[in-house]
Parts: sequence; structure tokens; C-alpha cells
Amino acid sequence: MSGTETLSWRPIEATDVPACTVLLAAIEDVDQTGDVFGEEDLLETFREPGRDYPRGSTSVHDGDVMVGYCCLSSGSADQVHQMSLFGGVHPAHRRQGIGGQLLDWAELAAVPLHKERHPGLPLSISAWCSAGDAGASALYASRGFRPARWYHLMAADLTMAGLAAPVPTGVHIVAFTAELAEDARVLRNEAFGAHGQADHMAPDEWAYFLSYNSFRPDFSYLAYDATELVGVLIGREYDAYTELTGIHDLYIAEVATRSSARNRGIASALLSRALADARSAGFTAASLTVSADSPTAAFGLYERAGFAIKTTSVMQVKDVTVR
Repeated sequence: MSGTETLSWRPIEATDVPACTVLLAAIEDVDQTGDVFGEEDLLETFREPGRDYPRGSTSVHDGDVMVGYCCLSSGSADQVHQMSLFGGVHPAHRRQGIGGQLLDWAELAAVPLHKERHPGLPLSISAWCSAGDAGASALYASRGFRPARWYHLMAADLTMAGLAAPVPTGVHIVAFTAELAEDARVLRNEAFGAHGQADHMAPDEWAYFLSYNSFRPDFSYLAYDATELVGVLIGREYDAYTELTGIHDLYIAEVATRSSARNRGIASALLSRALADARSAGFTAASLTVSADSPTAAFGLYERAGFAIKTTSVMQVKDVTVR
């Protein structure tokens, strides 16, 4: 096994996607987080508005093999500019100091990108690891990160009959269309902002989100109370996950209800419609990610719909001093 002095470092390019796909598969084979990415998925990220691959990414190579990577993504900026960090090290190359070097690189690389995008705001970097990964947690702690929020990946078996939630009186559910995309974005931002989640999506971020190859408009819906939009659900399907596992899974990427329309069963009705349509179309499973401390009690909603916790991840956060 090579020492770190034999490794080479450089920004990630589109031509590195095949090597990165192999690296991510090796990481998932050991870590079992449920994150499965194909080459098409990774190529899509080169269009992501928040990424700057030439300056905001690095990869570690042992000869022709990619053994580590790190990418930064610029996110929402209200009172704080939040940047996300995505990275990992090949299991065979762990405990050699590569992970720590990647985190050090990320903090240095984040500052100039932050100054260009949101000068004057405080900077925070977020990363994720499995709740049961003591090694990763210790690594983040050694670099000044702190655990901030916990997220559950939940899954439902669609081969089992699910409970059908009624559509509330006066509410009707329609298919998602491109013409209604901006209305959906405004509602989505209001819904998450109303309960304290700094998770604003700008128009270009939303457009990217809906243009992603995994987006499934046929399994995405809008709920109206008369003429007022009160709910939205966005469905995705990851072909690489289906190919690897043989599980035809509908991933519920977004469920949002207008704050003034909560506690009426609108989210339950949207979810029930999505799962019923997915089951009829031959999907065998559904999954979603939910904050463990969601102030809207979403966890209970998903449990009642037949979802159970599969894995739990921790969001690690570091406030970065910008000089």
C-alpha cells in the first residue's frame, strides 16, 4: 500500500467521473449508507450552480486509481452562508491521514469562494457521516466540526398494501408541470423557512434540481385548496441504485405544505397518491430522508405511511473564521 507521499492531488474533471464512480462504489460497499451513484449522476453535478470544480474540488490518486475526493457546494445564504462538503476515502487507504488532509483543504478552499459569493456574511461548512461511524465522527471533531442535526433515511415496502389517506375536503391533487414549477419553489421555500430551516432554493438551484436526470414528473404532485397552492411533492428515481440492488425505488425528495394549511392531512394525501401511483407502475419500494428533529412532526407522518428507519446520518458543522 502506498504512503501519502506517493499520492497526487488535483481538481476533479469530467474525465474523472468513471474513476470517481468506482471509488464511490467501494466506499458504499463498506459504509452501507444507501448512497449509490452512476456516472450520469456524477456528470449532472458539473451543472450544479453551487459547484466550482476547478477551485472547489480535489481528488487524490494512487497512480491511475482515485482513492479520495472532496467537493464543495455553495448553498443558502441568509444570515449565514452555508457551504456543503462531500468527500470520502477508499476503505483500503483509510487511517493514513488522507481524510484529515481533505478537510484541511476544504476549509482553505472554501474561504475565497465564500468571499466571492457572499462577502460579509459568516461562513459555515456542513458535512455528513453515518451516525455509527466513530472514526469519521472523531475525524470531524479533530478539525473543529460539531454534530448539529441527525437525519433518518426511511424506506417503505411497496409490495405490501399501504394505508390510503383521504384527500381533505376542498383539496385536489394535480400532476406537476413545468408551468407550475416557480409556484412550487415559492411554496417550498416558505414551508421550510416557516419552521426555522435555512434551506432556501434560488431559481437557478430549483431549475437544476428539476432538470436532474433522476427527477420523475409523473410521480410529482401539487395540492390545491380551491385556487391556492398548498402542497408539493417531488419524486425521484435513481437508475444506478435500481441496477445495483434490483430494487425499484421511488425516492421522495421533497414534501412541503404551506404553513397556513398544515394539520389538515395534505402531506399525507400527497404521499398516499405518490405511493399508490408508484406501486401501480411497478415500483417495489419507496424511500426518503427526514430530519430527526423535524418541527413539523414529519417523522410520525412517514411512520404512519409505512416507512421505517433504514440508516441515520449526522450533519457535522464548522463555523469558519474569514479574515
